[in-house]
Amino acid sequence: MVKSKDSILKDYQNNVEIQASAISMLKKKLNKISYARLAMFLAEVLLVIIIINFGYHWIAGVVAVLPILGFMVLLKRQVKVQEKLHYTEKLLFVFQNEVDLISRGKHKYSDGSAFADESHPYSSDLDIYGPSSLYALVNRSNTIQGMQLLAASLGSPVHTDDLIERQQAIAELKENIMKTFHFRAGLQSHKPEQLEVIKYKMSNEMAEDITFTQSPSLRAYATAVPFISIAFLVVGYFYGGVCWSFLALYTLFNWCLLAYYGKKIAALSGAFSGAALLLSAISGTVKWTEEVQWKSNYIQRFFTGDHRKLQLSQQIKALGRIVNAFDAGLNMFLGPVLNGLLLWNLRQSVRMGKWYMAWADQLLAALQAISQLEELISFATLSHNEPGWVNPTFSESFYFEASALGHPLIRDEKRVVNNYEFGKVATADIVTGSNMAGKSTFLRTVGINMVLAFAGAPVCAGSMKTSVFEILTYMRIKDSLNDQTSTFKAELNRLKMILEGVKMLGHPLVLIDEMLRGTNSKDKYLGSKVFIQQMIKEKTPTLFATHDLQLSEMTDKYPDVLRNYHFDIQLSAGEMNFDYRLKHGACKTFNAALLLKEIGLSFNPEELI
Repeated sequence: MVKSKDSILKDYQNNVEIQASAISMLKKKLNKISYARLAMFLAEVLLVIIIINFGYHWIAGVVAVLPILGFMVLLKRQVKVQEKLHYTEKLLFVFQNEVDLISRGKHKYSDGSAFADESHPYSSDLDIYGPSSLYALVNRSNTIQGMQLLAASLGSPVHTDDLIERQQAIAELKENIMKTFHFRAGLQSHKPEQLEVIKYKMSNEMAEDITFTQSPSLRAYATAVPFISIAFLVVGYFYGGVCWSFLALYTLFNWCLLAYYGKKIAALSGAFSGAALLLSAISGTVKWTEEVQWKSNYIQRFFTGDHRKLQLSQQIKALGRIVNAFDAGLNMFLGPVLNGLLLWNLRQSVRMGKWYMAWADQLLAALQAISQLEELISFATLSHNEPGWVNPTFSESFYFEASALGHPLIRDEKRVVNNYEFGKVATADIVTGSNMAGKSTFLRTVGINMVLAFAGAPVCAGSMKTSVFEILTYMRIKDSLNDQTSTFKAELNRLKMILEGVKMLGHPLVLIDEMLRGTNSKDKYLGSKVFIQQMIKEKTPTLFATHDLQLSEMTDKYPDVLRNYHFDIQLSAGEMNFDYRLKHGACKTFNAALLLKEIGLSFNPEELI
């Protein structure tokens, strides 16, 4: 049974309430643990005072240890509760983001502004990247590579060979949508740049950094150090005297050895500094990928071999324990003892070297798979949130047909849908109409839904079948003072890009909105006419929005390859009503005079003739 959008929103709101309640409970539990730790501390202080005042007795010594043990148990418990609280807060973020997006159009993930490019063939005109864009609507990625993959999917038809498989993969993730929210919550435990630093160091620096840990003699000594230290302590305890002097010299030697390798050890410890929580989160996300029996061939290709048997998630946890151990060795109070007696940081460096040699490649592959899943989860979440949207079907030959086609960035209550299809051969379709009647929005509707379709995503339509096109647009043309580019020069540059694209690309589709605004009306008409003739000559499907009715008369000369459509207005008692419905034929009703009158400019057209 397909849920309604209201039902989906209600589910999100219920989950927000559940997570908010859980956070409140966890905070109360943390407060209780904090008070209990304080009580243990005060009890220990009291016992120490009693022992000092009344003398030591073995029973008092045993009792004095109990608050310390209780304190340590509570500390361990506090760490677990804090981790659970942190995770629950991230899960609340995930659910609250969906509530805000559906109810208010607000989004807390990246909007893709970093990928905005005015020279891109269509992204600026179709609102692909940036605030209130398609990217902002879709994105649920929190890794830099995941965001880059999503940008690439929306920036060009890069998935033409596996569109059906991508649709199947997105559908499988949609079936597991609740689990994907937990997946996303785990990846909220870091800043996107933090993961890239780890990947860079593992790919480019660590192979050299761990070289010193491969020395057999160094490894043997690092392994023997704990036993040597225990031997010194035992002998010193029974015989004292000179044994303690040898222990001091031995400790000094270990410190000197650590100082000798200090820079190399620092490079290894710094590679993952403060990343234990991130590694724990990555371990959780990788564990999920190990547990799921993926049906989609597309997703299965993300993983090398039988990744479930490798138990990489456990090995990532082991890496997290090494990182925590490094942090203990850097403690200003505990570190000198650990390093002097156990050669602690050097031993962790050896452990890190062994881990890197065994698991680095698998971890990098897992991080790649996580980013690939993030990109697909973005589309799966879109599909879940928009139950009325459909997966398009694809044709190998020239084709486009859509029913109830709407703009995905317009809210449901304001969206008007239209039916539209290409002819059996490529045509130039001229769309005339009044100001604000919907011409530009319609062109963008066609283009942006194609972008979704070619990413393997659902489209905002009742049905849609299309072949793959390379989209070229001409809509928002801007001048530039910095580049000393006038509006007309910017228009010429854009037209040149389109003309070159039409010749170079295999399946171009051109969307033009009011061409040559930066010149006089005569040149504008002649230039537009020549351009349309060129598109007809190149047999390139073209949607051409214009106010120039003369262009609609070109159907007399090109009846088989040029079609007229229009958007109009209904006038009632001097009031304008827009229905935003695409109609056949050229427009007969315009509204410029009424719009000018509203701002205080009235004229009689007959007086201007």
